[in-house]
Amino acid sequence: MNNSLCFVLMPFGKKPDGTGRIIDFDEVYRQIIAPAISDAGLEPIRADEEQAGGIIHKAMFERLILCAYAVADLTTANANVFYELGVRHAVRPWRTVAMFTEGMRLPFDVNYLRSIPYALDDAGVPKDVAASRKKLSDTLKAARDDANRPNIDSPVFQLLDYLSPVQVAHEKTDLFRQQAKYSEEAKRGFAAARKQESATAVDDVLQRLRPLGELEAGVLIDAMLSFRAVKAWPEMVAFIDRLPVAIRETVMVQEQRGFALNRTGRGDAAEETLLSLISKRGASSETLGILGRVYKDRWEAAHEAGNEDEARALLDKAIETYLKGFDADIRDAYPGVNAVTLMELHEPPDARSDELLPVVHYAVTRKMSARAPDYWDYATLLELAVLSRDSAAAAGALGKALTAVREPWWPESTQRNLRLIRQARARRGEQLPWAEDAERKLRKKAGLDEMLS
Repeated sequence: MNNSLCFVLMPFGKKPDGTGRIIDFDEVYRQIIAPAISDAGLEPIRADEEQAGGIIHKAMFERLILCAYAVADLTTANANVFYELGVRHAVRPWRTVAMFTEGMRLPFDVNYLRSIPYALDDAGVPKDVAASRKKLSDTLKAARDDANRPNIDSPVFQLLDYLSPVQVAHEKTDLFRQQAKYSEEAKRGFAAARKQESATAVDDVLQRLRPLGELEAGVLIDAMLSFRAVKAWPEMVAFIDRLPVAIRETVMVQEQRGFALNRTGRGDAAEETLLSLISKRGASSETLGILGRVYKDRWEAAHEAGNEDEARALLDKAIETYLKGFDADIRDAYPGVNAVTLMELHEPPDARSDELLPVVHYAVTRKMSARAPDYWDYATLLELAVLSRDSAAAAGALGKALTAVREPWWPESTQRNLRLIRQARARRGEQLPWAEDAERKLRKKAGLDEMLS
């Protein structure tokens, strides 16, 4: 990293615009923004949404403040991008370039900014790439050429001419550049460790890093998710408990702690963690969904042990917890599909599932229309199709789910739900061979033997 850094503020992945078209922002970055920044002799640096886990952290503010240049994609009026742009404009008078998709109507408060349009085709990927890349590159080159007398592009400094820009010591910017490079190296290390599917490999990366208290939040979240990806549940819990308190006590990290505790067989501790989180931060579909899984696992253990009175009570508790999670955010299909699955396992089946099934189906299809579908969307459709005894819909969802697997515990979790449905129906004398075939394929994808229990 010998060049000046240029921080990129933009949405991640695939997001809908105002017309419902899905835009592939990763392709916009790859085809237009990153090469244009490099053409201008600068070094692109982009935040990693999954790494940071949604936490506003020190490294994000440092990038906004200390990067000499910035590019902000205002397409879809993304709230995170606008917040970051506001921070940037408040501390940096110049060298912030705005851009947007042709045909988009910019919000009133920013429609006077000098912004660069770029073109997309009907599929939401860039077209006329060379022209868009040149526009952005030429603008950044002009900003570099005017380094001694830069034009003020921040409306804050344009309107409040008595403000002075923040003065940052040269030593601080040099340290920041080193840390940015360091974070990228850590990210690559964790990605390699996940491919090895080894907790030891993840820990080896951590051992090469500085003490946890000195690492940026994105690196720490990436390490936690890497332990999760390799199913190293005890190591994941131990790592979370060593995190700096400001990160450890965030909702997302505590939810993941409860999730990992349950996977280690410590259901009581998981329940305590999640109930404490609800009492402090309020209920959410995610927290209640994980808590529902705790009760669901307890029900299964009691059922397998032959403790039927306890099992019935735990099954009811799991269903009601999942229902509360779905009520908390009807857009989140995860607690909804788990509720209807457990209703099928009830003896007799819970009649409420007939009303809830189409609602959950609507929730997941609406979510899929708003952004690019992922594994869990297809897995939800698969589970709903099995519950509805729709073999054609199940086959379509299964194929798409199998191609979207990124972590082996994903299909393992789905086949576990299908197994529970199969076993419940078998007790009633019903067999669905095509559903059993789906279960076998999921087990194979998860690296499990193909024998069904």
